[in-house]
Amino acid sequence: MSQLFDLYRQIGNAAFSQKICEIVPYFATIEPQFVDLQPGYSEVTMPNTTKVHNHLGTVHAIAMCNLAEIAAGLMADVSIPETCRWIPVGMNVKYLAKAKTDLRGIADGRGIDWTNPGDKDIPVSIVDKDGLEVCSATVIVKVGLKK
Repeated sequence: MSQLFDLYRQIGNAAFSQKICEIVPYFATIEPQFVDLQPGYSEVTMPNTTKVHNHLGTVHAIAMCNLAEIAAGLMADVSIPETCRWIPVGMNVKYLAKAKTDLRGIADGRGIDWTNPGDKDIPVSIVDKDGLEVCSATVIVKVGLKK
């Protein structure tokens, strides 16, 4: 089992969210809060604050990419076999609506075969507080055997 998944289960959502931002400081720019993390699934929220705004006063596209990456990446980490490692290699993104509220990133990898190395396409849906999908992303991670 993933060391990060062990940590998540031991310390809970709030402390885990803070710890991940210490490990990967760039994630702190969106103030992520884990809601759920398990093999094949994760949910992470981010507040709509002025520091993540674009010139329109809505959540910046790259902030939403950051949310997609943390949701997909941590879900991948807790989903792959212990004999493997992963790294993000790409992302495809569609901006569907102005993001005017706090956001929730949902990475659903339950349909992915995590047992075989190779590229894995992880779908991530980013929704606003009313459930409107404002961004759709596919994060591509390369899963390989540990050396």
